[in-house]
Amino acid sequence: MESFRSLTVTQRDQILVEQQVFDIFKTFYNLPPSSQSFMLELQRENHVEYLTKGLTGLGPSFCVLDANRPWICYWILHSIALLDEFVDPELEDNIIDFLSRCQGPNGGYAGGPGQMPHLATTYAAVNSLVTLGGDKALSSINREKLYMFLRQMKDVSGGFRMHDGGEIDVRACYTAISVASLLNILDDELVQNVGNYILSCQTYEGGISGEPGSEAHGGYTFCGLATMILINEVDRLDLSSLTDWVVFRQGVEGGFQGRTNKLVDGCYSFWQGGIFALLKRLNSTKGVKPIPLGDGEGSGEESPQTTASSDAAGEEGLNVDLSLGGSHSEIGDQHNTSSQVNVIDIDHNHSKGHANVEPLFNSLALQQYILLCSQELNGGLRDKPGKSRDHYHTCYCLSGLSVCQRSWLEDEDSPPLPRAVLGPYSNLLEPIHPLYNVVLDRYREAHEFFTKS
Repeated sequence: MESFRSLTVTQRDQILVEQQVFDIFKTFYNLPPSSQSFMLELQRENHVEYLTKGLTGLGPSFCVLDANRPWICYWILHSIALLDEFVDPELEDNIIDFLSRCQGPNGGYAGGPGQMPHLATTYAAVNSLVTLGGDKALSSINREKLYMFLRQMKDVSGGFRMHDGGEIDVRACYTAISVASLLNILDDELVQNVGNYILSCQTYEGGISGEPGSEAHGGYTFCGLATMILINEVDRLDLSSLTDWVVFRQGVEGGFQGRTNKLVDGCYSFWQGGIFALLKRLNSTKGVKPIPLGDGEGSGEESPQTTASSDAAGEEGLNVDLSLGGSHSEIGDQHNTSSQVNVIDIDHNHSKGHANVEPLFNSLALQQYILLCSQELNGGLRDKPGKSRDHYHTCYCLSGLSVCQRSWLEDEDSPPLPRAVLGPYSNLLEPIHPLYNVVLDRYREAHEFFTKS
């Protein structure tokens, strides 16, 4: 007890989280097989019920998220799409109408009607409309005015401001470039010096911080890497040190932490797990196979809850065409993508089948953390044991789970082998486009729509 008192707060918190997680794992392994199967089952119906209820009404405690309402739409709609479900037509129309009222008169989307347009809620609104799909949703986006909003947010440093007079950071760069790429309005004016700004945020650890001089962070590292891919400057990053940094963010619990010496959090299943998806696809487009690190497990040591990953089949991933799709926008001069790693398909016909090289993280350990520690059986997912479910963590836990399930695939159009999916095969979620975190078929529909329009 005396030694426990001498520990730092961070060390004590880490020990307590490990105890909670390992107690869950111990209970799981002491159960009969039938009960184990139930605990590993993704509770689809309960998740859909929880999510759909969130679209129809939220309690008074959600008033603190009044400036984040497009985010709530995105978290819920994307989660429902991952589960291969749909909202009913009337609710879909209501969402489109609501997001249209969030669209500012001079472009961009605000957190609610009458509020100030903001890059983060613009990203959430556009992703929501892409996820809904269909002409009504996609044509509701005023691309000309949105382009002008992005230009107004552009800073002389090369970065972007989150809103008029707001902060400049890597998150702003990603949301601006992601939206421009999805809508086929990315041009040289928007791209100018963005790479220099992102590069100034890569830290001595290898990860990327929110702004120059800050600490490397999982969310910002994903945003920075994805941005550099979208603008075709990813080779300027130190990808070796970035890979080292993200590999060691997977802890003994099986989940990921967001920063060095921080606690595991289910949302980083995507923010960190998605980085591996991008790195693997970059390697596959260049004809270079990922370098196995030790035994191929992300944490550097085998997680106590799984030994099965070495038996799973290989993956090399959704060859997402990491380019803009090739057509020229009428808005400004299109950004040159002639040498860009292809975003539509980083490319779907590049390679087929199942790879022999293991992913650089323990995908089965992460799946087990999500299903046993983040999943609430009555619907929704959470940060960690002891926390409450919420739509944000539901979205990013499910997004990370989808990435995990396909972390051995060489061709995204091929289904994963059953042993690569922890639990019953019915746990398999829809594939995502890892640059934008939208379901892949919704991305393809939007790409075709905005290429022609």
